[in-house]
Amino acid sequence: MATPVLDKVEAQSAASPYITVTFRVRRFNPEVSAEATWEDFQLEIDPKERVLDGLHKIKWDLDGTLTFRRSCAHGICGSDAMRINGKNRLACKTLIKDINPEKPITVEPIKGLTVLKDLVVDMEPFFQAYRDVMPFLITKETNEPTRERLQSAEDRARFDDTTKCILCAACTSSCPVFWNDGQYFGPAAIVNAHRFIFDSRDEAGEQRLEILNDKDGVWRCRTTFNCTDACPRGIEVTKAIAEVKRALITRRF
Repeated sequence: MATPVLDKVEAQSAASPYITVTFRVRRFNPEVSAEATWEDFQLEIDPKERVLDGLHKIKWDLDGTLTFRRSCAHGICGSDAMRINGKNRLACKTLIKDINPEKPITVEPIKGLTVLKDLVVDMEPFFQAYRDVMPFLITKETNEPTRERLQSAEDRARFDDTTKCILCAACTSSCPVFWNDGQYFGPAAIVNAHRFIFDSRDEAGEQRLEILNDKDGVWRCRTTFNCTDACPRGIEVTKAIAEVKRALITRRF
């Protein structure tokens, strides 16, 4: 009776979905050194798992000091944006099998923002630009409305694409202008301004346009499409920036 059991175990072992993958992670700890270094980790992992799962295995099983952000793990919170094999991605949406696991998988922090530790960057400049464009509905009413602010399906569709932003900073930190000048508002802030500039219920479009008409506003964009390529939500970021530029020239929105 033992032989069939052994054969079954051997068959299961032979059919194991796990492969050996090397994660090459850029490490930085300001309490230890002013210089960043690369560290390799060997993992046994199912290629259908995500890069975030690999980082969890490293932190939980190999090196508890590895530092990175993540929250929902479902591509909604935007916390785990990082550079994976040289491209900005969400670790929770990037499958191991889709990024050539036969070679080392490089993981490093997004560019253009100060690295605090390992894969964690200081997001404050990014969020300050977001706050500066007043990302909320503004009306001239001083009191709460007595009824719902109605909007047609066509008016809603006008800014539908830019409502998808999850503030992951993947677009902004892929922009070469932002890399060289952190004063630039960046694609994400402009996308969130677009969302309200073209909202028919909002009455502060002119204010937002004047904010973005600054020397660090939309005119710094060089239309490289890096931001559109990097967006994990598929937002047409470059198109939105172009529409804000056009609104500045025509004052029609």
